[in-house]
Amino acid sequence: MKKTLIYSFLLLSLAFLWGCADDNYPGAQVSPYFSMYDLRSLYKGEDVTLTKDKMFGSDKLTGVVVSDHSAGNLPAGLLCIQDARRIGLRGISIDLGAAAANYVPGDSVIVNVEGATLKRVNTVLQVTGVTADDITKVASGKPIAVNRVPVNKLLANPDNYESSLVVIVKGGFDPLPQPGDKLSGDKKLNDGFGYVNLHTEATSPIANVDAPVLANYYCIPFNKQVTEDSVAPQLHMRTPDDVVLLSSDITIAPVIITGMVTDVKGGDGNYEYFQLMATRDIDFSVTPFSLVTTNNANASTPTGPPIAGWATGSMRTFKFNLTTGHAAKGTFFYVGGSGRKINGSGSTDISSSNWIRYFNYTNTDGDGFGNKTGGLMANSGNACGVAVFEGTNITVDSRPVDVLFIHNGGSLWGAGPPERGYKITNTDYYDIKNPITLESQAYYTKGSNMLCLGYNTADVGFWYMLGGEYNVTLGRWMKARQHINFEMTKQTTIEELEGEGATKLLE
Repeated sequence: MKKTLIYSFLLLSLAFLWGCADDNYPGAQVSPYFSMYDLRSLYKGEDVTLTKDKMFGSDKLTGVVVSDHSAGNLPAGLLCIQDARRIGLRGISIDLGAAAANYVPGDSVIVNVEGATLKRVNTVLQVTGVTADDITKVASGKPIAVNRVPVNKLLANPDNYESSLVVIVKGGFDPLPQPGDKLSGDKKLNDGFGYVNLHTEATSPIANVDAPVLANYYCIPFNKQVTEDSVAPQLHMRTPDDVVLLSSDITIAPVIITGMVTDVKGGDGNYEYFQLMATRDIDFSVTPFSLVTTNNANASTPTGPPIAGWATGSMRTFKFNLTTGHAAKGTFFYVGGSGRKINGSGSTDISSSNWIRYFNYTNTDGDGFGNKTGGLMANSGNACGVAVFEGTNITVDSRPVDVLFIHNGGSLWGAGPPERGYKITNTDYYDIKNPITLESQAYYTKGSNMLCLGYNTADVGFWYMLGGEYNVTLGRWMKARQHINFEMTKQTTIEELEGEGATKLLE
């Protein structure tokens, strides 16, 4: 009976508290500003009249203008604003007619949208029924966040980016622009992650800009109908300044890294190896190369940032000289331990493949530097990597023709003076200059050079299959290398490592 009375008292107390909930936060008000994220979520395929009820008590939008109609390359009459309220950056187009041209990027505006309509017009989601009297400009010159978006993400979720400002980094065209080619019309733009249509009106000043080899493109995506049931983003630049030239030169890597095994089944010593591809016919006795690995485990000496970069030697870097043999254009070749088994001791013999250099690195020092070792590449913890160089005289100033790292831990770069680290080159993963700020960043882990492959589970025999597409005419990756974990057995064949999923050379 006593327990029943206690429970009854508690229930009455809770009911009293719930009944007084309205008095707990006196003066609380719903924000008048509705987020772009929530606004776009209201549209379910049919026109939506915007009311306070549907906008949960809000009646306005606020954001920063990203559209600029001065060059006549955006859909006429659309004012594009974006905000990052709620969940991520989103944009929306507002059908404002000729008045849209009165606003410039960086204007901060408040838009009264109560009673307006959210609808798709020519597949572009926009707010209609708004006039210039519904818009208040509260500031100008506001910063606009740089939203770097890989093309694959843009294609996968076009609604997430429509009407907002995005930058496509390291964009190039296929086919390669010829001297005199301009940006006018529709062009296939590729950033290594996919293709997207870049549209330039023939009457716009942008149409007269020379088509560059490599550039950053600041654009506003608008959805365009491609089939009865699907849309795809179409990119529109705003002014000629939205093209930021990165390069007018074509540099073709003569050798690219296409795969590796860093942890075979069983003991690793003398069984690690690297798969590479020649992008031209190479006679290594005439044009020698070298392959250098780096292991940055805490026990590796010398410690700290590598004092001589890739040429540091000791327990930090290890070199293979490639001075004999041939590799035909588009073919794979191998470098590594003299075991030449596909997945450690007792596995498939792959000695008949094109091995340009191999020796027992467990009892033999590297070619020129690097102590004999039981493991060229670390299996956990700090970073390890591999780089290919033209020539065999590697110094602190040497820059590779291709390079890849696994993980980014450890002491890899130091600002100095003098600056020390592992030099990189322009690849699908790394940039000598920051593609956004254009600041110099010649080393791994400096600036934006943080991309890397992930460690594989130890003692299984995972093959790092780096499935990409390298265009030897354009000198760039049209499809960036993707780390595919291919789990080998003792019976795996070399054909499996060179077949489906492997890197392809494009002309």
